[in-house]
Amino acid sequence: MINDRLGNPVSAGSAETLAGVDDFILGFLAYQPRAANIIAAAEGAPDHCLANAYAAMLWMFLESPEAPDHAAPFVARALAAADRATPREAMAARLVAAWAADDIPGVVTLAEAIAHEHPRDLVAIKIGQYHAFNHGDAVGMLRLGLRALPDGAELPYVHGMVAFGYEQCHLMAEAEESARRALEIEPSDPWAHHALAHVMLTQGRIDEGIVFLESVADHWAGLNSFMRSHNWWHLALFYISRNRIDDALASYDTHVWGIMKTYSQDQVGAVSLLARLELAGIDVGDRWADVTDHIAARGADTVNPFLTLQYLYALARTDRAEADLMMDAIRERAKTPAHDRAAWAEVALPAAEGILAHQRGDYPQAVSRLAQSLPRMAEIGGSHAQRDLFEQIHLDALIRAGLTSAAQQVLEMRRTYDPDGVPINRVLARVYEEAGLPALAVKARARAEQTLAGT
Repeated sequence: MINDRLGNPVSAGSAETLAGVDDFILGFLAYQPRAANIIAAAEGAPDHCLANAYAAMLWMFLESPEAPDHAAPFVARALAAADRATPREAMAARLVAAWAADDIPGVVTLAEAIAHEHPRDLVAIKIGQYHAFNHGDAVGMLRLGLRALPDGAELPYVHGMVAFGYEQCHLMAEAEESARRALEIEPSDPWAHHALAHVMLTQGRIDEGIVFLESVADHWAGLNSFMRSHNWWHLALFYISRNRIDDALASYDTHVWGIMKTYSQDQVGAVSLLARLELAGIDVGDRWADVTDHIAARGADTVNPFLTLQYLYALARTDRAEADLMMDAIRERAKTPAHDRAAWAEVALPAAEGILAHQRGDYPQAVSRLAQSLPRMAEIGGSHAQRDLFEQIHLDALIRAGLTSAAQQVLEMRRTYDPDGVPINRVLARVYEEAGLPALAVKARARAEQTLAGT
């Protein structure tokens, strides 16, 4: 028996097969394109359980209706070889089989079991975190990450995973400590950069966030499209707060959109950033067209509610006929018996109706339907920072519906973590003028001007 690069026993195989396994493990954890080498390795070793399980996992990360079909041959091979594999490898085969069958509770149960018995199996732990994240289980994310300690304390990936778990649990001091520990071990670790970006955004450390992310951005150039585009997305959020319009648009044009236009995460990152730019009063020109063309090609994709809502936003924003087809698909998905039916029926469906109403100018309806969803939005997945898009759409609907008092309440709460932001203070100034509070409008306008003077 030999070990993988993390010290976990692996069934014997050719040098090419084992190299593919290690490429997947380290590429997956470090967001490097070499993770894709597992496909050729598995094709060359149809009787190697773990190689085929990992290849199936890679296909499932496609996050599309076609993903299970692509994964199916590898799932079948992994299961067929499971009786000749180690117990851990056999569990990996069952895990990805459950994933392909949309038995997500089964996936999480198996990930927890593997993490308990094999705390250095960071692939299982990270996949467990991914699914916990998609269902709003922040505590589960943290529990899974902590399973890797103390066994994996020398690995930066462990501390990065723990950091993000802490951040999603609103434990910012612990999140920052874990992220900085990861960077002490490996300064280029992108997931630790990502965790710190979350902490700094949440705490309103905007200028510090810009300096930090710009200082490490060179490390993202060779990463897979998700990690490169997503970390630049975070940097663009800081730019928007400081009204650095050219930098935010350049981030979009150079790094957020255009790397892998068919990938789900790249698409929603582009949608979210364009929407935030416009909600901040920034003209994005004709950038919506290309994104929406690629989203329309997905058809009625209801694999993940968090993703689907952003697909819908783009289609409605550009007045595509596919928006109504997507809305019909969401209604049907909300009726389908499944482990996530409540998330679709009670959260995603009203949110979708609110998004469509917002884009079609029915702002009272947008306010009503989004307000129903917002308290439970975590159930559809996404991070705090990502789900803030829906908060911003709701806020815009409040303002456009003339609900000045409600808008003022939301804006001042938002200002607690972005006190000097240019867009937020400009909007506050307008709201205070409409509310008949000109002195407060002057103060809000002065905050925006002071920030502009310092950039």
